[in-house]
Amino acid sequence: MCGIIGIVAQSPINHALVSSLKSLQHRGQQAAGVATMEGTLMHLKKGLGLVKDVITEYDMTYLKGNIGIGHVRYPTAGSANDPEQAHPFYVNSPFGLMLAHNGNLTNASELRDDVLKKNHRHVRTHSDSEILTNIFAFELEQLTVSKNLNNESIFQAIYNLNKRIRGGYAVVCLIANYGLVAFRDPYGIRPLVLGSKVVDNKSTYLVSSETCAIDINGFENIRTIKPGEAIIITLDGKIESKICHEAPKLNICIFEYVYLSRPDSIIENVPVQLARRNMGKYLAQQINQLQLDIDVVIPIPDTSRTMAIEVADELNKPYREGFVKNHFTGRTFMLANQEQRTIAVRNKLSPIEIEIKDRNVLLVDDSIVRGTTSKEIVNIIRKCGAKKVYLASAAPEVRYPNVLDQMCHQKLLSDYSHLSYSLIINSMKQIIKS
Repeated sequence: MCGIIGIVAQSPINHALVSSLKSLQHRGQQAAGVATMEGTLMHLKKGLGLVKDVITEYDMTYLKGNIGIGHVRYPTAGSANDPEQAHPFYVNSPFGLMLAHNGNLTNASELRDDVLKKNHRHVRTHSDSEILTNIFAFELEQLTVSKNLNNESIFQAIYNLNKRIRGGYAVVCLIANYGLVAFRDPYGIRPLVLGSKVVDNKSTYLVSSETCAIDINGFENIRTIKPGEAIIITLDGKIESKICHEAPKLNICIFEYVYLSRPDSIIENVPVQLARRNMGKYLAQQINQLQLDIDVVIPIPDTSRTMAIEVADELNKPYREGFVKNHFTGRTFMLANQEQRTIAVRNKLSPIEIEIKDRNVLLVDDSIVRGTTSKEIVNIIRKCGAKKVYLASAAPEVRYPNVLDQMCHQKLLSDYSHLSYSLIINSMKQIIKS
């Protein structure tokens, strides 16, 4: 889970780039980075911390150019505390590339060996994103040894890349003195959307992980970038797209709807807020069958509020806010170790005893990632004098976590898609239509 942004305009974009990146801060809080392009020159600022701490007003004075990309990082591979693993990554050959990536490569170890031994490119860190950067650079280099760079060469390089790597990835990349490239893995596991607006009779384009970044800049949400699709936007604002895979198939990660995305975003044409309301309704149906003696429904803030309200309405039970949340502690599941997460939970959530004492409490959470945070929250409620504590997760059941195993990934992706996407998304589409 990370957030990526890319903008191509006919005027300076540094402020729009940073403000857009701040709207994606919920997708990653460990590191941030921005790269802009001014002709053949590339400017870069990245480091550990939030966007507001990494990108200063002074940085804005040299982040010049009409085209740029940005990234907020939640580390799932490599080191969380290495500033060198902040995105974007840079390689000077061929042409000069800056690349930012949201996702995970499941065959990263194999790819690292190939990059070092067969492609003869050096990888400085343990980041799978740096591996991806070098693979794209290598494939592009092979296709342009004896000819000039063009869109067809870029599309072919992405096609070749898609055959080599496995996993989920949404990518934005700057190519020096050429333009912006964005592409999405053949299964569409990570989201990517395209927006545009016209300024002084000239088109400006924005590519983002979520539509919320499109909305805050006054762009129009054009469409979702398809699984396996690549988009090229040149410096003069010309745009071209192509599917760069033989058999793309949508299998988006259900966790985008459960937790990762902002509720004001739209993922695959389904509003995230609507998805969470439907999860709450479905959860209430399951709880109703258990005939529990519930006095009050309390959400574990913030994401689960929408779900908990639906649960309370469906069960005809009172909904109450039972926690005060400190919004300056960040998302606890993103922290590096369990000791940090336990301390963060205590600092993050303060119980409101009057809503809890002497009551049978149903806690509604959006999901249970590790379980240790949930245990701490239940202990907090018990210490406030609750008679009974029930804990319910609104996320769909996970049955096939290894969905990208090479030998059986086609079957498992199909099964996983049926479990999550069909169960939740199809039901929402019916509601939308009605």
